[in-house]
Amino acid sequence: IDSLAVGETETPDLSRMTFVVMGDDRVLDQVRKQLEKVVTVVEVEDISSQDFVERDLMLARVRAPKGTHRSEIFELVRIFRGKIVDVGADELIVEISGRESKVQAFIERIRPYGITQLVRTGRIALVRSGQVATATGIGEPVAVEVHS
Repeated sequence: IDSLAVGETETPDLSRMTFVVMGDDRVLDQVRKQLEKVVTVVEVEDISSQDFVERDLMLARVRAPKGTHRSEIFELVRIFRGKIVDVGADELIVEISGRESKVQAFIERIRPYGITQLVRTGRIALVRSGQVATATGIGEPVAVEVHS
């Protein structure tokens, strides 16, 4: 499993788990069977062949002593359409969300300034309404609904 995100849904007694699994249909089938053994699964839906919207959320604590490169960090956050969610004397906490590639690109750009802590949600996804299947398949999200 490359990524796992779990959260509440629009239905009070259900949680949605989004897995990202690299592999072929055999691997996906194995994951599906294992999930059905562990928790009460309502539905396992492979959305890799459908058009979907996906997001990843990241929070990073970045070194930013006053009088140093703070303005450069603020500019990077602006370019990536992120947010500064906390400002300390020597550090900032930055929030970035978007496609996994965008989040990863931000991490690479900010790393030289000094990341002291980093946390990510993993990818979450929903199938687009009324769209035609276009996604590639391997390494794409699998949505699983389970009873909480």
